[in-house]
Amino acid sequence: MLWAMARFPLIGWAECSCSSEPMLSVKSGASTKGSFFITRTLISAHASGRAFSADDVPAPEDAYAISKLEAEQALRAVCSEWDMEFVVIRPPLVYGPGVKGNFASMVKWLARGVPLPLGAVHNVRSLVALDNLVDFIILCADRERSPYAANQTFLISDGEDLSTTELLRKVAHAFGVVPRLFPISIGVLRMAASLAGRPAVAERLLGSLLVDSAKARDLLGWRPVVAMDEQLGKMARNAANA
Repeated sequence: MLWAMARFPLIGWAECSCSSEPMLSVKSGASTKGSFFITRTLISAHASGRAFSADDVPAPEDAYAISKLEAEQALRAVCSEWDMEFVVIRPPLVYGPGVKGNFASMVKWLARGVPLPLGAVHNVRSLVALDNLVDFIILCADRERSPYAANQTFLISDGEDLSTTELLRKVAHAFGVVPRLFPISIGVLRMAASLAGRPAVAERLLGSLLVDSAKARDLLGWRPVVAMDEQLGKMARNAANA
């Protein structure tokens, strides 16, 4: 799905979900002056061993990532045709209150004391707190505060890169539970995931993915507004009150 958000001015944000270029063209006919495209960092290859920057050439590895790149290219073309500004934001894993997917499942398992075979994962991954992503979106939507954001691509993260094992320990600490993590060979985990038809899930848990937020910092002066421990604590409090 393509997320396009009307911007400039920030008042009265309109959010639409478009699954095709024609639909985007129709939406663009409204009185909007710009759009956001927010997509996971999947359009970059995972296994380069270095941090991805905003200006790296996209290298999608599967059909899902290719579709994201094609949607981004369609947005650029439509914005050019309608003389609209756009901002492309490629965050890594987003975590915070209300998150879904594999991360939410792991949080629930940890909170319930379920043993997980992830006690010896030595990868390195970048993440971004939901509060930090929202703060960056608001910054980009404000022309006075971010005059250089228009027609740019940004990768953002908390700047606290860590392994899956370290992340799970931090989550357990935030939720006040003892993490029940036991070590299993990464090769065995990958083989099991492959046999189960879930190699992509294994890559997200076991592989490394680093992003470089230097462009956001240098061009817009952006800095994360919350630390990882703070956001995880917010998640825990939100879960306790649910």
